[in-house]
Amino acid sequence: MLQLQSSQFILPKLDCIGDDACAFTIIDNTLFVSVLCDGVGSAKRGGSAARQCVKFFIDQFKTRPKAWDIPKTMEVFTRHINNLLFKESMSQYEKIELLTTLCLAVIEGETLYTLNLGDSRIYLYSPEGELRQLSTDHTMDDEYMSHVLTQACGLSENIDLPILSTHIAVGDTLILCSDGVYNLIDNVSFLELIQKGLGAKSIVTHVSGNALPKDRDDMSLQIFRIEGLDPLHTIKNTLLPIPKLLHEGQIIDAYTLTSPLMKHRRIWKVRKDYETFVMKFPMSADDPDALDAFVREAWYAKQVTHKAFGHAWVPEDRTMRYYLMELVEGINLRDYLKNRPLSIDTAIALGKFLHKAEAHLLHLGLTHGDIKPENILVTKKVGEAGVDFKMVDFGSIVEIFSSNSRAGTPSYLAPERFTGGIINESTEIFSIGVTLYWALTGVLPYGEIEPFQTPTFKTPKRPVKLNSNIPLWLDSIIMRAIAADPSERYAHYSEFFYELKAPEKVKPYFSKEVPLIERSPATFYKIGFILLFIVEIITFYLYVTK
Repeated sequence: MLQLQSSQFILPKLDCIGDDACAFTIIDNTLFVSVLCDGVGSAKRGGSAARQCVKFFIDQFKTRPKAWDIPKTMEVFTRHINNLLFKESMSQYEKIELLTTLCLAVIEGETLYTLNLGDSRIYLYSPEGELRQLSTDHTMDDEYMSHVLTQACGLSENIDLPILSTHIAVGDTLILCSDGVYNLIDNVSFLELIQKGLGAKSIVTHVSGNALPKDRDDMSLQIFRIEGLDPLHTIKNTLLPIPKLLHEGQIIDAYTLTSPLMKHRRIWKVRKDYETFVMKFPMSADDPDALDAFVREAWYAKQVTHKAFGHAWVPEDRTMRYYLMELVEGINLRDYLKNRPLSIDTAIALGKFLHKAEAHLLHLGLTHGDIKPENILVTKKVGEAGVDFKMVDFGSIVEIFSSNSRAGTPSYLAPERFTGGIINESTEIFSIGVTLYWALTGVLPYGEIEPFQTPTFKTPKRPVKLNSNIPLWLDSIIMRAIAADPSERYAHYSEFFYELKAPEKVKPYFSKEVPLIERSPATFYKIGFILLFIVEIITFYLYVTK
């Protein structure tokens, strides 16, 4: 996942908005976009052009066509905003009045793409101490005309767009700044401030404090220290063929395909050296979205090492796009429980198992995203009575705090997932609670919910009313886990697990909608007695004062 330590700051020359603008965004945790513009002061609407340009790039990158690579995207978008500014200037003023410099930086995978128009600058600082200027100052060569721009956004219909690609690594620092910053400080002093790890505001304040007011211009600075890069981009762009058709007996890298495990024939049992494994391929050979999903799934599967999940790996010398998993023999929980509920002891064991599986994913910054009976395998314990469990379906795993509200199976989703809420520990606990409710009662607490339906969540029947074997403490745990109101639900896996291990500490759970007489009869009668006593006193007082 792409991770950056960021800071940006704009200090206007006067106590006003100024003509500089800058912004950045990280899209889908993988694509970084930063824009810095310095509106040309001699143009009437230089500041407006700068702000319009920054907003344009940030908005457009979020919806860019996936088929476009980054250089094409940068070129198309830059030519578009340049033409918009130029034509608006001509139509409104008949001369150039919407004019701004432009610095655009995009990080995808391990590559930094940069583009600039004008004299704002882009630098890259490496941990070895080197500060490189990646941009070119588009100004007149004459020392008396060095303030005159030869290229800028909105200056003319025809612009040259040299796009530079630079390999980057964790530890590098990306810097964008306007001429108002670098004109007031030499490179050596600037480098020293960067090496100290100062933020944008501290550096701008320091530089401006050492300058005379007459020498100052609007100052804008962005600093991004790279702490993590997205490894999936490199994996995705590795040239590996995806077979369109697969058949029994086919040999791929010494693995023999023996039988498909699904009707779509993209998951197979395979044999090698008398051992059986599972081989999974992308769902489509021609769909970029399917490839994206598969690369992410294979990456997550490889990170997961807990025994609650089957072991998965990606062979380094593979000649096709696939990954391998150990073969886990078992039956999914829904089929296992046909015509019978789960025993209480096994249900408690299942709850603890699901906690451990999710806690491991949380350690990796992930959540399962689709907890339900079909994704839980029931296996026989080795050498003893009873059963064990395994989680399956690496394809549903997502990063925690993702906002993909439709990921998962509707009947097991927390209410907030239907309205764009993030996936977190609480929403996953809801899915665990629904799974336990169904396993012990045979019904879903909120009924069957169809895809794309926006359901209502009325207070469900308590599971103990459907299965009298359920102890009251477990009944309360399940009801708290499936509470429609997140404020009444467990917020963290640890809270849920603690109560599963300590039944004597579990407090009875009642929804706020339940009448007080049901939630706490003693409190209800105590309040009733006090109110009645007050009425008696008032009545007595009125009687004696007549």
